[in-house]
Amino acid sequence: MASLKDLRNRIASVKATQKITKAMQMVAAAKLRRAQEAAEAARPYSQRMNAVIAKLADNLKDAEGVSPFLAGTGREDVHLLVVCTAERGLCGGFNASIAKLAAAHADKLRAAGKTVKMMCVGRKGYEALKREYGSLMTGKPVDLKHVKRIGFMDARKIAADLIRMFQDGEFDVCTLFYAEFRSVISQKPTALQLIPAQVEAAGGEDTAAARAIPAAYVYEPDEAEILSDLLPRNVSVQVFRALLENAASEQGARMSAMDNATRNAGEMINDLTITYNRQRQAQITKELIEIISGAEAL
Repeated sequence: MASLKDLRNRIASVKATQKITKAMQMVAAAKLRRAQEAAEAARPYSQRMNAVIAKLADNLKDAEGVSPFLAGTGREDVHLLVVCTAERGLCGGFNASIAKLAAAHADKLRAAGKTVKMMCVGRKGYEALKREYGSLMTGKPVDLKHVKRIGFMDARKIAADLIRMFQDGEFDVCTLFYAEFRSVISQKPTALQLIPAQVEAAGGEDTAAARAIPAAYVYEPDEAEILSDLLPRNVSVQVFRALLENAASEQGARMSAMDNATRNAGEMINDLTITYNRQRQAQITKELIEIISGAEAL
């Protein structure tokens, strides 16, 4: 049984931990609002981009010479999985859920005889996957640790690497993994095929409403040229949205995790305090019995 001194030290240690988790919860709550606003602001632009591409692609579905960013290379042999996670931990199962989804997708592709490559954005995803899938990694993870606020240029650099790799023939299909922010307690791991673009499933209600209304468009320059410019830009837009969704999801998951940790620390302090008081009372009672027994013996 632990001594009274050990119990006092442990209570003090848990109280110090509780202060840290409470402070981290407050910091995450402050960062969450800004990250959530940025993620929600990026969604309409991403959806409208997909709507425009979907309309152009629909007009060119039977045409020849369509951009490979839409039509693909004609093969599906080599798959690149881009796994976006956080640079830091202490956010519950946020990083693990994204890595688990990517790992399941990789196992499914390898079972089908496909060649799989992985590119990690964020250190935590790389650490979770490197032991089992280290041979599939294309290089070191993209470091966003020193980026205080995600900007479009950060996404554009990642997208430029993906476009270069695709044009060099290093992969045929690229899939992006990230967590879609829904609420503080809900972040959905999501897989989005970037290359070739899957625009039909990404338009949402806006695209359905737009297609329901007959309209005639005159494109200048022609549709194929516009599409060849929009499709590479769409890669940057989708990566940017994924990074923003991840940033909001990370802060929401960390806020929930630190709130649970603070509550658990409080319960542990109560249990330790009760144990300390009981043991202290038992020790006092024992000392009184010894004193009384000694006095009666005299």
